[in-house]
Amino acid sequence: MDSKVIRQKFIDFFKSKGHKIVSSSSLVPENDSSVLFTTAGMQQFKPYFVGTKDPVKDFGNKNLTSVQKCFRTSDIDLVGDESHLTFFEMLGNFSIGGYGKKEAIGYAWELMTSEDWYGLPQDRFFATIFAGDNEIPADEESEKFWKEVAPSIEVKKTGREENFWPNPVWVGTCGPSSELHYILDDGSSIEVWNLVFTQYFHSEDGSFKDLGQINIDTGMGLERLAMIAQEKSSIFETDLFWSIITEIEKHTGQKYSEVANQSKMRIIADHLRAAVYLIVDGVRPSNKLEGYILRRLLRRVAVKTFQLKDSLTPQLYSILQTIIDVHEHREVENVTEQELERFGKTLDRGLKEIKKIARIDGKLAFDLYQTYGFPLEVTEELFRQKGQQIDHKQFEEEFKNHQEISRAGIGKFAGGLAGHSETEIKYHTATHLLQQALRDILGPEVFQKGSNITAERLRFDFSFDRRLTDQE
Repeated sequence: MDSKVIRQKFIDFFKSKGHKIVSSSSLVPENDSSVLFTTAGMQQFKPYFVGTKDPVKDFGNKNLTSVQKCFRTSDIDLVGDESHLTFFEMLGNFSIGGYGKKEAIGYAWELMTSEDWYGLPQDRFFATIFAGDNEIPADEESEKFWKEVAPSIEVKKTGREENFWPNPVWVGTCGPSSELHYILDDGSSIEVWNLVFTQYFHSEDGSFKDLGQINIDTGMGLERLAMIAQEKSSIFETDLFWSIITEIEKHTGQKYSEVANQSKMRIIADHLRAAVYLIVDGVRPSNKLEGYILRRLLRRVAVKTFQLKDSLTPQLYSILQTIIDVHEHREVENVTEQELERFGKTLDRGLKEIKKIARIDGKLAFDLYQTYGFPLEVTEELFRQKGQQIDHKQFEEEFKNHQEISRAGIGKFAGGLAGHSETEIKYHTATHLLQQALRDILGPEVFQKGSNITAERLRFDFSFDRRLTDQE
């Protein structure tokens, strides 16, 4: 069962159950400054869950379903294993004051095990529920409903960390959750579907108040479901990723079957796929907020490609083609290749210096950053593979010392000043601001090559490998 069929069956199932199909919202959420990206299917429905909007008025239905594009940075350091991603598609069904736990659990079991839908073996599943604590009672209702639809299923009871959402609890709506897990061939298990029952309001004083109704908020990763349905040992072996992995093999000349290559290729596949979706939704590489996350993804792609190939060619068209063709957004290629080309020179210089370093510390990491524009997170990742860690406190101290020296230089009218008038001092300060702006816009490889400041004007010389665009 390929991913397109899995996705469509989910939509068709909940449509048959009377749900309104709602399109995915952007990865960059509108009117929600609490997060950088859309991280869950329920995010676009938050106003309905908290009661500031009416789903019947806007959708004609209390029961909704969607396939939502999601992006999470919390798992970025776990990408490379069998099941973690930064970008994924979340299959979700939601009910705002419509049905309750019984229906949600029944829908989940029917969709997963019925021969008319996914037809997965019943004996490979187990469920978890909230065990209760001294503030919130055990979720005995969910246990009862699981036993009604699946008498032989094992129901495990766990604490707030596993089966209460959100964790840690915020001020606002919250409640117990029930997870459906699938047992893999090797005996391990993977969480497939999380059913959240928001039935409490957590107040600022720490108390919990029963809302009087239960809202249903569920989420299931398409990629993990595909891994199970296609009987693969990793999400990267499903049809969602395998064409990307195959192109990475061609591009680097390396084989995915080599265990030493697998983590690197998985990171490249995940990060490029995530980058495509971010770019399509309007994000561009920068040193700020969403743009910085995109830049970090592409830098990791560059590092992992370099490690596999011992060189970096930013022409990744064959790999991007497997992602871009599906979504018909070829402008992604230009953004991606420009960023990789820009970073490639920095990477090449920095890696040559890193080879000379036996043991890293905060001072050396700052020297790489200051002299070669080599990002701290890249240095950190490269030395983490050697079992070494960077002293962040020492790095920050070096950074502060550098700032103090720079400020002292301005006070002494250092570098390119024709005179010491108030205007010329201001112009000198402006060259520092200009340099930072250039690095923010063009990248860390921008370095000052000279300046000349008079009472009439300032001139700032810097190195860069191409003409600036009109927008830049």
